[in-house]
Amino acid sequence: QVQLVESGGGLVQPGGSLRLSCAASGFTLDYYAIGWFRQAPGKEREGVSCIRSSHESTYYADSVKGRFTISRDNAKNTVYLQMNSLKPEDTAVYYCARRYYGCSGYTNRYDSWGQGTQVTVSS
Repeated sequence: QVQLVESGGGLVQPGGSLRLSCAASGFTLDYYAIGWFRQAPGKEREGVSCIRSSHESTYYADSVKGRFTISRDNAKNTVYLQMNSLKPEDTAVYYCARRYYGCSGYTNRYDSWGQGTQVTVSS
């Protein structure tokens, strides 16, 4: 059974850091891209970052470039999203999702999703 489980969310002050984890089970990450998306209340789900299955090419939304770093540990079947210099506008539920081989900014191109983890940036 394919499963993605996010963890690591929480409440953090502006300027703080969090590291999100996306643990995969039921399949191996080797052939899949993993994307991180987020959805704030009243807004559409948006792409944040993605890492490809091969070459570990990475992609970032302009709003998080220079602050977020995506990485993967295939041995642990886990993808991470290191979030630094967090801003209140980063507040959202963060989801990870898988797509065979390559990244896409379109949510309907991903076939499995985690349940999400809440990130709240507030003083």
